[in-house]
Amino acid sequence: MKKNCILVVNPVSGALDKSEFIDATIDFARTKDLKLHLYTTSGENDIENLRLLYTHHKPERIIVAGGDGTIKMVTEAMENEDVILGILPAGSANGLAADLNLSSVFEENLEIAFGDHFMDIDIVSINNEKSIHLSDLGLNAELIRNYENSSIRGKLGYALQALTTLIDLEEPFTATIQANNQTLVCDARMIVIANSKKYGSGIVINPNGIMNDGKFELIILKNLDLIVLLKIITGNMPIYSEDVEIISTDKATITTNVPVNFQMDGEYYGYKSQLDIAILSKK
Repeated sequence: MKKNCILVVNPVSGALDKSEFIDATIDFARTKDLKLHLYTTSGENDIENLRLLYTHHKPERIIVAGGDGTIKMVTEAMENEDVILGILPAGSANGLAADLNLSSVFEENLEIAFGDHFMDIDIVSINNEKSIHLSDLGLNAELIRNYENSSIRGKLGYALQALTTLIDLEEPFTATIQANNQTLVCDARMIVIANSKKYGSGIVINPNGIMNDGKFELIILKNLDLIVLLKIITGNMPIYSEDVEIISTDKATITTNVPVNFQMDGEYYGYKSQLDIAILSKK
């Protein structure tokens, strides 16, 4: 009897036509003697629908064709199940795939997604929501808000909104951070909650990030002038400067003096003034 596998596809992520992804994945699963069941996300009741599909088919693995937001959704749906997730990067934000050094060649990623090598990674709980990659308060979240409200998708859309966001730059916010039995009060342009190293663009924001060490990092960007931005973009993260502070911990609370734009794994989550954060090891 053939083993079951589920392919989860986000049809709108990354402004890509997914039909070729789907056909190639179905053909590849056939070579592995797997029965593939397709689930296309709609943005409504996806977690509940995926759990029902899992209960019905009991797949040995779930292949995700989408970006960080789609992977996050599948992770939340499957957090209590023992199932392997394979990734086919196909989103606007593919940060986790970048962190895992997945190939830019689709056929190579198929081999990896259906292969026998896997790892357990941590999940970060933020206000009881799950983040598997990078979340942040401030400038980048504002950029993602602007991108989600725009009609132009893909890299061009990001570039245009990055320009708009920098032109309309908001004032720094004041954050009170409680972690490792200490309290830090500082002004910041952006605070990153990182379970890994880099954004989908390849920019390294957390040089010391490890996805299965039982810790997450808070990267506090106190200054984001042009020089600091250029250092970050060119891979020269100024971690030993007064502009950046990094805290490694397994639990933290962030409180801000005003509500600040917040995003999780590439999706905008509105304005927040308090985040309660904890690591969930090797979920």
